[in-house]
Amino acid sequence: MNVIELKNLTKTYGKARGIANISFNVEEGEIFGFIGPNGAGKSTTIRTMLSLIYPTSGSATIFGMDSVKFAPEIKREIGYLPSEVFYYDNMKVKELLKYSASFYKKDCSKRITQLAEMLDLDLNKKIDDLSFGNKKKVGIVQGLLHEPKLIILDEPTSGLDPLIQQKFFDLLKDENKKGTTILFSSHILSEVQKMCDRVAIIKEGELVKVEKISTLKENNHKRFKLETKTPLTQDFFNISGVQNLETKNHHLISFLYSGDINLILQKIAQIEINNLWIEEPDLEEIFMHYYEKEK
Repeated sequence: MNVIELKNLTKTYGKARGIANISFNVEEGEIFGFIGPNGAGKSTTIRTMLSLIYPTSGSATIFGMDSVKFAPEIKREIGYLPSEVFYYDNMKVKELLKYSASFYKKDCSKRITQLAEMLDLDLNKKIDDLSFGNKKKVGIVQGLLHEPKLIILDEPTSGLDPLIQQKFFDLLKDENKKGTTILFSSHILSEVQKMCDRVAIIKEGELVKVEKISTLKENNHKRFKLETKTPLTQDFFNISGVQNLETKNHHLISFLYSGDINLILQKIAQIEINNLWIEEPDLEEIFMHYYEKEK
């Protein structure tokens, strides 16, 4: 069963770019990634899908119900963390969370305490006194306190320190084991690879591809940079899987590589090098690769 179904979802803002013809499904019990560079249209898609803004055309159904017609019913079963969270500054954290819980007509106090302890969040502090990261934690607790069937997270880790990020990922995995479906939006590829089964790739308001993470990993790119002892010609690395090759003074070489890592290391072993760096490429490079392939 599909928990989310988007069919040609489109939102236009006059001449400004919105999103066009976004179509994908999220299956029940899945952790689904939604990924693209900043400004690609991830938040617009999510907000349109939740009918926080209305689509220009196309449709979104959640739990088999039209997201515009049945918005109140749907929202009761969803936990949503927007990319930016805004609150009444003069409230205490526990007052805000108690107020949020009152919408769901069930006692969430034990769950609030549990989540706050896990994320190291002080419930007695005023919202105004919290750092950006701690405000994000409030948003996470607010999104999960009623144990929703579907969790929608828009850039959830920005502002969280690495230790809390890991706790947060563990928490999401626990929720998923209970059968909760999760849509996870991010511009950080490694986060999505760690968490998700499948991923939808969006760029400039259009869907580029829906891909299994296992396939993405097979096609995974690495950025190689090497400093050689002797000058090299550009065609030395003219082998399958090498892209975006750049040389500087014939001694500094950088390129993207996808394929069997052993083959490229055997090639590098043929030359004398002073230094070698192997890095995860930035997301923009990955997207350029996917976008060019689709054209």
